[in-house]
Amino acid sequence: MILPYRIDLLVHLGTYMLGNDEGWVEAKEKASYQNAWFAPEFIELATTNIAKEFLQADKLAAWAKSYAIPEENAEPKNVGVVMAGNIPLVGFHDFLCVFMSGHQITIKPSSKDDVLLKYLVQQLYQWEITIQNMVSFAENLKGCDAYIATGSNNSSRYFDYYFGRYPNIIRKNRTSIAVLDGTETAAELDLLADDIQLYFGLGCRNVTKLYVPKSYDFVPLLDALKKYDHYFLFHKYKHNYDYHLALQMMGIRQYMTNGSVILSEEKSFFSPISQVNYEFYDDRESLFATLKGNEDIQCLVGHGLVPFGKAQQPSLTDYADGVDTMQFLLGL
Repeated sequence: MILPYRIDLLVHLGTYMLGNDEGWVEAKEKASYQNAWFAPEFIELATTNIAKEFLQADKLAAWAKSYAIPEENAEPKNVGVVMAGNIPLVGFHDFLCVFMSGHQITIKPSSKDDVLLKYLVQQLYQWEITIQNMVSFAENLKGCDAYIATGSNNSSRYFDYYFGRYPNIIRKNRTSIAVLDGTETAAELDLLADDIQLYFGLGCRNVTKLYVPKSYDFVPLLDALKKYDHYFLFHKYKHNYDYHLALQMMGIRQYMTNGSVILSEEKSFFSPISQVNYEFYDDRESLFATLKGNEDIQCLVGHGLVPFGKAQQPSLTDYADGVDTMQFLLGL
């Protein structure tokens, strides 16, 4: 299948994802039912971002041109992809990269997110039957020529054991950090609240740690985070908040809360659902020197960094873990 035709199919898919076809509506409802963390509003957000940021003809053509992707892949490989399931369609970008490169892909979806992508691939099958030769699903990945696997720090050890002798990309836990300087406007803090709370904070691009200058005034931020007070209507989120608030009250750490989000003074980059960690810094440049190259960080948000509100709107070239997936695939 030549590259221009692959792009046409992807653009058609993006248009379909923005529509209200009955089968697509039912698939989204089923995904939300099977995974309670997949709130309908977040499925809509994920699918809209994919359609508008990834599946546009001009963006796909420019992306392909920047890598000089050939019209036909003369020696396609079979790439096995183990997908995560922390937020809806989080593995779509890996699928997109392999499909655009002209390789075959065998997907092991996460049990937490095994509805949406399967349904979309079925739509591609209906439009072009030969895609069945390029895209398939499997519970166990064996006999592939290369592997891309996303999981936790623990699962990455297993991935390395099974896939280490093949060309591979193995991803571990990552999270995102915001560096504040105290001059943020109310509008910027409102956008930062999105970076923190969208998808209940479950994505690797969600901000889970704040660095703030000494004497920072947290009140405006706590007020901005009140836009997500409605999360308390979601019982799983409320249980997390109640549990971690109880731990804070029994501990000796400094913490604050606006009634729905906890701010806790802790060094860890990773924070549980309903909590955001923070730490004070003295010098911005010294802070960046300590953060540079840290493998736990996916995004740095702030002035002169990833803009507020954009953490959950990755572009085609925002590769997970900073590893260029397309370059990897073209080098097979």
